[in-house]
Amino acid sequence: ILQHIQLEQAEPEARQIQVHLGGPVQQERGFVLHQPLGEWEATLKVTDRIGITSSMDILEAIARNAGPEHALITPGYAGWGAGQLAQEIVENAWLTGPAHPDILFNTPDEERWKAAAASLGIDLDRLSGETGHA
Repeated sequence: ILQHIQLEQAEPEARQIQVHLGGPVQQERGFVLHQPLGEWEATLKVTDRIGITSSMDILEAIARNAGPEHALITPGYAGWGAGQLAQEIVENAWLTGPAHPDILFNTPDEERWKAAAASLGIDLDRLSGETGHA
């Protein structure tokens, strides 16, 4: 990513930041989910402490070790048709809950799904992929 946006002179720590796939659509664009909110050019407030930014200034700051304390960098995104996501939420196809900074930024990737479900009182180890009749 640093080479793509012509920031090859980044600090060594910035070169170690893990990049996550945001989705299959427009992978040349990206987003940074971060804490604290900060003063970036294009930030949407997710919570009082978490923002999502799509402007280049945050990546430049991260490359200089002057970015937000916590950041998840994700090129690309998933897309839905008009009303599709809202309908899927109504149909309970998604688990939704509050954003937990500790889960987002301090929990290892492979444990986030279970931690997020547990925050809603769901133990994923107790779910079955089988269906049947009671």
